[in-house]
Amino acid sequence: MEKKALFVGLLSAAVVLGIAAIIFVLVWVIQFREGLGWDGRAAEFNWHPVLMVIGFVFLQGTAIIVYRLPWTWQYSKQVMKFVHAGLNMLAFILVVVSLVAVFDFHNVAQIPNMYSLHSWVGLIAVILYSLQLVLGICFYLIPTTPVSWRTAYMPIHVFSGRMLFGSVVAVSLMGITEKLIFALDKPKYKDSPPEATFVNVLGLLLVVFGAIILWIATRESWKRPNEQTQHILQGQVEGYDSTKIQPSLSLSEEAGGDVRRRKLEDPED
Repeated sequence: MEKKALFVGLLSAAVVLGIAAIIFVLVWVIQFREGLGWDGRAAEFNWHPVLMVIGFVFLQGTAIIVYRLPWTWQYSKQVMKFVHAGLNMLAFILVVVSLVAVFDFHNVAQIPNMYSLHSWVGLIAVILYSLQLVLGICFYLIPTTPVSWRTAYMPIHVFSGRMLFGSVVAVSLMGITEKLIFALDKPKYKDSPPEATFVNVLGLLLVVFGAIILWIATRESWKRPNEQTQHILQGQVEGYDSTKIQPSLSLSEEAGGDVRRRKLEDPED
């Protein structure tokens, strides 16, 4: 019962914090900055933090834990692979648009590109994320890929996904801090004006959201059951309301030993 309550509590907190972070970044660029636009000026740059928080943080975090949501266990693993890949693909599209916005703004304003640590680490994260996405599709969505290849690549796929997500949260913190230092003049960032305090809270929301996502993603007992256990679950939830997650979690915990032996070629995140 404690594990069920902890899962529900952490999942609820992650959803609330993720949505709150999106609201905060929107309020920041609309209320404190120049709003949103696509004219090569500051309003276009503001799409960068908005789309990064929505795509690279919230959607990527959701994709990481989507396999662990018990109400999705009624669907086949193949279906959930496409959901996982789709969320990551949507996140990648938003990231690309956000990069176009920031490069376009810099070029119009004649500001040098790629000179800060934030831009270096951020671009590396985007490149690695695109590689992660391509390799994930090749290994796990193409049926002809040998099972031995899937098995060998699975630990790398899982580790790199979590590492990239943690890196993205860190890069986001670097970016919003850099923006405040450059944008705030009178008063300066060090004087803690309302905008600085507001954005610092946004940073805390991102950190806690990221920590919760990684905690959920690393709990062994919360993994999706393997196909054999899934048949047991499917037989016991016939006619059962899938929005109630506690029975599914109970079954998963009871089958914990079997869950840990699920097929290696089917990664979770």
